[in-house]
Amino acid sequence: MPASKPLVRRPVCTLEPMSDPGEAPPPERAEGLRLETCYRHPNVATGVHCTRCGRPICTECMRPAAVGYQCPECLREAGHSMPRSRRTLSVGRTGRVTRALIAANVIVFLIEVVIGGPQSLFAGPTARQLLNMGALFPVDVAQGEYWRLFTAMFLHIGILHIAFNMYALYLFGTLVEAEYGSGWFAFIYFFSGLMASVASFVFGPVVAVAAGASGAIFGVFGAWIAFNVRRRDTVMGRANLRGAVGLIVLNFVILFFVSGIDWRAHVGGLLSGFVAGWVAEGLLPRGTSRSSQATVQVGTFVVLGVVAVALTVMRVHAIQALGLPGFG
Repeated sequence: MPASKPLVRRPVCTLEPMSDPGEAPPPERAEGLRLETCYRHPNVATGVHCTRCGRPICTECMRPAAVGYQCPECLREAGHSMPRSRRTLSVGRTGRVTRALIAANVIVFLIEVVIGGPQSLFAGPTARQLLNMGALFPVDVAQGEYWRLFTAMFLHIGILHIAFNMYALYLFGTLVEAEYGSGWFAFIYFFSGLMASVASFVFGPVVAVAAGASGAIFGVFGAWIAFNVRRRDTVMGRANLRGAVGLIVLNFVILFFVSGIDWRAHVGGLLSGFVAGWVAEGLLPRGTSRSSQATVQVGTFVVLGVVAVALTVMRVHAIQALGLPGFG
């Protein structure tokens, strides 16, 4: 009886033997399924990308970040360039500037309740009380009380108003401060808040009382959008942008159901925060010297400041021409 030949099963797919780490990666195939490999380990396939530079990274190269993972180079570069306070900021932990801003807003709100009485806890202080504490009133600003553009950022009308704002500040402040650093985050917050007040003053009603940190918080949200637009080629960046678009649509829908919302301040804060977040990461190509980047950044913000001042002066002259008396 002839010897039977053993049955040989062919595998569905075969894996090519791994080459030595020192060898060059195999050439890309012209057709068929193409797998990405880690930029540091060309023999390891991966589907994860660095949230900063977008390069593919394997599990060995993943470094946890506030959102997603970063590659070792980006993490090292950020460690050298960011302020010291940011280096101690752990992932998911609220930064010190975010905590300080929340505390400042809550303290001012408690003062409002003490001055306005128990009824102000939900309804907010009266218009006159708000004006006495620094709310924005265009006629008074036109008469030289420019400080109201700043102080209005810390006043709120009722506990629901401050609760929503502080929750949003906690969420996006934690993310933006972790990614940009405490210094840039503080600048983005106050710059956006002032630009939001300018937008409300320039384009809003002349005799309306405005208050709230919403403009500054929308600015922080705008910076978060700018951060992810730069990383839209990554999975995490695209996911964050989809979430951001959903929130923007939701806020516009709310405008149709809730009266008294200063949408001009929201739009002004959102746009100025986006610009500030974009400029904060640099306008010049990657690898440009830090001094050149700083020069362009400062120049950009100076130009934006000049435009805001010019619009404010034009609005002041227009209101003064009306001859309206101040609130007080």
